[in-house]
Amino acid sequence: MPRPVSDGGLVKAVLGPTNTGKTHLAVERLCAHSSGQIGFPLRLLAREVYDRVVAIKGRDNVALITGEERIDPPNARWKLCTVEAMDRDADLSFVALDEAQLGADPERGHVFTDRLLNARGRDETMILGSTALTPMVEALVPEAEIISRPRFSTLSHAGSLKLSRLPPRSAIVAFSAEQVYTVAEMLRRFRGGAAVVMGALSPQTRNAQVELFQSGEVDYLVATDAIGMGLNLDVAHVAFAGLAKFDGHRRRRLTVAEMAQIAGRAGRHQKDGTFGTLTGGASGGDRGSEFTEDEVYAIEEHIFPPIDKLMWRDARPRLDSVDALIADLEAPPGEPALAPAPEAIDLAVARILADDPKVRERARGKAMVGRFWETCSLPDFRSLGSENHARFVARLWDDLSTGTGRLGHDYVSGMIAHLDDARGDIDTLQGRIAAIRSWAYIAQRPDWVRDPQEMAERARAVEARLSDALHQRLTERFVNRRTAVLMKKLGDTGLLPVTVGDAGEVLVDGEEIGRLDGFRFDVDPQARLETRRLLLAAADKHLPRILHDRASQLLADCAQDGAALVWEADAIGWQGQVIARLQPGRRLLEPQVRIEAGFASLAAPLREKIGKALQEWLARAIGRRLKPLVRIDAAAHEAEGGPDLRAVLIALRDAGGAMARRDSGIETLDPAQRNRLRRLGVQVGALDIFVPAMARAAPLADWAKLAALTGAKPRPVAPDLPATLPSEGAPPVFYRRVGEQFVRVDLVERLVHAAHQRRERWGGAPRRRVKRNESPPRFALDPSLALSMGLTTRTYAELLHQAGFVAGTPQTMTQGRFGPPEPPLWRWRPRSNMPSPAPRTKEYPRSKPEPMQPPKAKVRITEGNPFAGLVGLIR
Repeated sequence: MPRPVSDGGLVKAVLGPTNTGKTHLAVERLCAHSSGQIGFPLRLLAREVYDRVVAIKGRDNVALITGEERIDPPNARWKLCTVEAMDRDADLSFVALDEAQLGADPERGHVFTDRLLNARGRDETMILGSTALTPMVEALVPEAEIISRPRFSTLSHAGSLKLSRLPPRSAIVAFSAEQVYTVAEMLRRFRGGAAVVMGALSPQTRNAQVELFQSGEVDYLVATDAIGMGLNLDVAHVAFAGLAKFDGHRRRRLTVAEMAQIAGRAGRHQKDGTFGTLTGGASGGDRGSEFTEDEVYAIEEHIFPPIDKLMWRDARPRLDSVDALIADLEAPPGEPALAPAPEAIDLAVARILADDPKVRERARGKAMVGRFWETCSLPDFRSLGSENHARFVARLWDDLSTGTGRLGHDYVSGMIAHLDDARGDIDTLQGRIAAIRSWAYIAQRPDWVRDPQEMAERARAVEARLSDALHQRLTERFVNRRTAVLMKKLGDTGLLPVTVGDAGEVLVDGEEIGRLDGFRFDVDPQARLETRRLLLAAADKHLPRILHDRASQLLADCAQDGAALVWEADAIGWQGQVIARLQPGRRLLEPQVRIEAGFASLAAPLREKIGKALQEWLARAIGRRLKPLVRIDAAAHEAEGGPDLRAVLIALRDAGGAMARRDSGIETLDPAQRNRLRRLGVQVGALDIFVPAMARAAPLADWAKLAALTGAKPRPVAPDLPATLPSEGAPPVFYRRVGEQFVRVDLVERLVHAAHQRRERWGGAPRRRVKRNESPPRFALDPSLALSMGLTTRTYAELLHQAGFVAGTPQTMTQGRFGPPEPPLWRWRPRSNMPSPAPRTKEYPRSKPEPMQPPKAKVRITEGNPFAGLVGLIR
């Protein structure tokens, strides 16, 4: 039997359709009283109103009490609760119950009915609900003053629309997670995305998703029927993806009251709203997915069938025994306006556990039976069903009914820590959030856990992290920010802020739509066909200005000769992009610049100006990096140098600054022309003619790039230019092949010059020319310098031979004499086609070559003697 209504002050029933300001009125009345509480059907609504009341009364005076969250300052006088968390016996001045028509709900209706009958304020009680609740209020609360409130705005039927035709600020209501995901995915493709709101989401995730919609970042919201429970959203149109749902027992068509509750979300305050259905694949192909004329009329005129029964269950069953508890929970009401509530999950769990003798053994006495019922009342947040949920409750009951009567600290903290994992997909994160809500509920019970405040904070922190991760996954999957931005401002793409990132990406309101490759704009290849036109329209509005600014910056960088421009191979780069290519010019060191095709979007005069600036920049770069060759090239085109000198200079330029002396034409130059060569930095060696300033890898690499432009195949450039290289393939630039090694020509000249200096010191400076029959002086050479450069003994001997040096046979030791062998003695015997000796030395006497005699005796060489190899190469 229902308990009698408690005495109290004035009772008002404020009834009307959605958007009548009922909740706003209740908040005003709450704040006008010295104390009070309001019960809401959703934790999210309680949190929303809590923030409003805190702004008025202060945080220390307002409490938020739900199953999973409890903010209860010691001096709090105004309380915002979920209906289940309301204290119906509290001595408060004001009490209000929101969405009281949910008393007819089979699952939770008995809780709303109990609060409607028994929750009273000292001075004022307010019952908020639909006009369909009027008969129940008249029958069960006859003392209540019924106040009807009209809707602030007009709600009208808009018919059926395709998903692609939905107006902005629309909410699409689906009745399964699969359908929600399908619609949201289609909106991401066609309209840039949508926010997603489902009952399985945590309040924090729902808040984050609602904020996506409310802030205008997306213009569409996809939700389950949870949207009908008082969420205050800026919705202009509500589209039903279907008109049937599974209510836990069967699939049925929505009632007119349910349709109206959901459709009423369209239009807020003075803004009119529309509702309709969704046609096409997103509707799921349900039969009867269109409103009937009677349903449209009832929704538009707010005329609904009255509620004739409210669900009831004894809210204060006897706790003498488990059997008495279950019997009272099953007892029927004695009031015609009340109907027995279907078996809820808590009663089903109590039945299952009561069959266990161990449970019955521990659940004795009112205190333990009450504790048993509190344990069974744990909500099934994970939707496991009675059997699986009963096993979880049984595990809790084992701890709560034995020992200290509390759950183990390690057990609770370990379970919370196990769920602290933000990895996984949407479904995985939803499952973890549902599980952590169970532990958040458990942590709110100070008689169940030790350190409830610490455990509750841990659970809330884990739920917050999981909610953030879930919000991120939903946004990544169902929101295409780029398309959303373009669609939002499709009417005037000139209003869109367009910027260019450091890597050349073109951003529209922060979302990438393409890239600038130099001065060429490429639309993002991943953009779908339906958005490509929008991308180009947005780009066309702003790219001319952006390109003009980039051109101005390019001209400034060309004038500064800084590191902003890069010359690599046959290309000139700027800001990481190739903007020009090099082509062969009239001369090797004067290539021509051809700007890339992306500059075609610029005006012709500006293109010409950029081409000229790049040509000047390249000329200055070549002048700095190849200065010795540039000087030689300029001298080669001076008429006063004479044809012989010009030929030598051009050949030297084309060879990269080093060439063999033989057949170079150097012998035909007069002293003035040779002096001109020295002033240009050219050194005429015994075997090669070269420019010492070019003996570096960087300028040689630049020369090779320019030589390749002409179609020639330049000699390779050795990295870092070591003294010697293995003799493989063609000799690199600035190297001479000597035996089995390549030797750098400047080092070749150094060794030959050292050999001539040794000859002078050994034989003395000649005061006269050597007579015809007189033999040239012989001298010994120290190979240590050559060996330190990396030359082998054989290479050194071959080098001396190329320079005209010949080794004589060392004298053998007579019998009985000991000591180191005598080193081979050398003499200089230039061939007839040998050039004159190297510069920086005196004119060496030429003499008739002396025939070399074979050794008369075998020479014994001490092992390890550095001259051993030379002796073996005497010729």
